[in-house]
Amino acid sequence: MERLRRSVARFVQAEPHEIWPLAWSFGYFFCLLCGYYILRPVRDEMAIQGGVHNLPWMMTGTFLTLLAVTPLFGWLSARYSRYRLLLAVYLFFIANLVCLYLLMTGRQYIEWVARGFFVWLSVFNLFVVSVFWSFMADLFTPAQGARLFGMIAAGGSTGALFGPLFTTGLTYLFPVPVLMLVSALFLLACIGCIYKLEAWSRGRTVSHRENSGAPLGGGFLAGVRLVWFSPYLLGICGYLTFLTMTATFLYFEQVRLVAEHFDTPEARTRLFSTLDFATNVLTWLTQLFITNRVVARFGLVASLLFLPVVSLIGFLGIALWPGLVLYVSFSVLRRVGEYALSKPAREVLFTVVSREEKYKAKNFIDTAISRAGDASTGWLVSGIKALGVTTAQISWVLVPLMFLWAWLGRWLGGQQRTRLRAGQGPPGPSVEGDGV
Repeated sequence: MERLRRSVARFVQAEPHEIWPLAWSFGYFFCLLCGYYILRPVRDEMAIQGGVHNLPWMMTGTFLTLLAVTPLFGWLSARYSRYRLLLAVYLFFIANLVCLYLLMTGRQYIEWVARGFFVWLSVFNLFVVSVFWSFMADLFTPAQGARLFGMIAAGGSTGALFGPLFTTGLTYLFPVPVLMLVSALFLLACIGCIYKLEAWSRGRTVSHRENSGAPLGGGFLAGVRLVWFSPYLLGICGYLTFLTMTATFLYFEQVRLVAEHFDTPEARTRLFSTLDFATNVLTWLTQLFITNRVVARFGLVASLLFLPVVSLIGFLGIALWPGLVLYVSFSVLRRVGEYALSKPAREVLFTVVSREEKYKAKNFIDTAISRAGDASTGWLVSGIKALGVTTAQISWVLVPLMFLWAWLGRWLGGQQRTRLRAGQGPPGPSVEGDGV
């Protein structure tokens, strides 16, 4: 068994004593994203049932909801321990899923329930994933993050791989509302993983106990203040804004084209589920065999540059040859790059900031800033198209902005190395790699 454990540790680039916390983190993210991806195909169909022309309103509703929730999360994190905070978050969303099950079963005001579900799931996804990565950045050092976050992210991709399969299979046996309860069961499993990771964290030696999980203190708007006065965090905001704006533009066009090409809800839901499955297979393989090695060999900068470079090529393609096949291919490749390379790299950026920044500032960035980009892009694209501007023309405008996005990714990678060398995070040479 010891030989097997050492072999596994070498494959995942972990130390032997890191195997169990890595396994619980992998399982935690598996359950979290499996529960989400069970519901994601339903959300995409709800976007069409709620009216494609209403998407800017639904994204604005998501942004306003997150804007209201962020101060509440700051208030809770200032007063409750890390474990109680995470427990409260997951129990709250489990209760939400039970309420959604009852509303969908009642079949009253279907269009409004569809719009509400779209907003709720968009908030749920960003919020719980942000809290998960805050927890990971709090548990692991920068050196551990560089080695382990790719494998931990693969746990999420594995869950995302099984989620659409559960959706496809369960919808042949049960009505759609039952999916709410199945997702709630996966969130209960997340709570069990959190308990195990907290126990591991408390059992570490005194030299590793600086992240004790105690309440963070501070004001309920501390996250906003921390971001405003930190060029590093503002840079992360800028990087994320480029990502969300380009992703929202692609999502709008993809939903519009799917609605034009497919007439029935069942056909559209199956297409969305198939795209999710293909994306997650490719993401899982990339995270398992490529992500950690890319970061170790080339550093964070290579991972941060992948999306801007792919987006540059993709928008050139849309400007020249727009069509559903190109949109779908571009969207899948971007999502693979986001989940397998960009996301783990962005989470490593947070391993060199304070605990308060890891929870409060990170939550504000991952939720309110992200959905602000969605909402503003939705209205901007709708307004520009109302003036007669074509999709190809918008794509030509986006091409030069991809160079600015790439520069920002390179700057953030350099800032992370500088902070690490200055002693703002525990030392770990594997974070730097060889650069690009």
